Amino acid sequence: MALVYQPVMQLSGMLVSLLGWVLSCLTTYLPQWKNLNLELNELEIWTMGLWQACVVQEEGGMQCKDFDSFLALPPELRISRILMFLSNGSGLLGLLLSGFGLDCLKIGERQQEQKKRLLLFGGMLFWISGITAIVPVSWVAHSTVQEFWDENIPDIVPRWDFGEALFVGWLAGFCLILGGSLLNCTMCSTEVHPSSVHYAVAEQQDQCQRLEIETRP
Repeated sequence: MALVYQPVMQLSGMLVSLLGWVLSCLTTYLPQWKNLNLELNELEIWTMGLWQACVVQEEGGMQCKDFDSFLALPPELRISRILMFLSNGSGLLGLLLSGFGLDCLKIGERQQEQKKRLLLFGGMLFWISGITAIVPVSWVAHSTVQEFWDENIPDIVPRWDFGEALFVGWLAGFCLILGGSLLNCTMCSTEVHPSSVHYAVAEQQDQCQRLEIETRP
C-alpha cells in the first residue's frame, strides 16, 4: 500500500506547493495590501502594496505610482519586501529539489537515499517559504487593525482596511506548509522498493515450482 500511495502523496504535495508558490509571487506584486475608501468620494478607492500606491476610479480605471524610496516606507512594508522575496526564492528552490527527489522521476532511480534527502530538504524549504509568506501579511494586517482602532486619530480621517492581497498571502502560506508536510509525510511511510518486490515474487514462484515437483507422483 505504501508503494501505491507514496507517489500520489508526493505529486499532491508538489501540486499544492506549486499553487502556494504562485500565490506567494502574486501576493508580492499585488498593490491591494491595504484599501482605503474615501467617504467624500465613493467613486475612488485607494490601494497600497509593497511597491506602489494606486487609485481606482469607477470611470478612469486604475492609476498607480511607485514609491520613491525604500527607506521612506513604513517598517512593516520594508520587512515585508524582504520576507516575500525570501518566500519566493525558498519556494522556487524547494520546487527544484523536490522535483528531482520524486519517485516517479527516473533520474537517479538507483540513488534512493539522495532522492529522500532532496524530498526532505524540499519539504523544509516549503515550510520556510510558507512561514515567511504568512509573517509579513499578518504583520501588515496587525498594524492595519491597530491604526483602524487608534483613538488618537480623529474620526474624520479615513482608515485603511484589509486588502485582497492579504488573504491571497495567507492562502499561499497555508498551501506551502501543507505541501511541505505532505512531502515529509512520505518520508515517514514504509517504503517498498520495486527491486524487493520483484525479488519476493521470484522467490514465491520458485517455492511454488518446488512444491509442484515434490507433489508429483
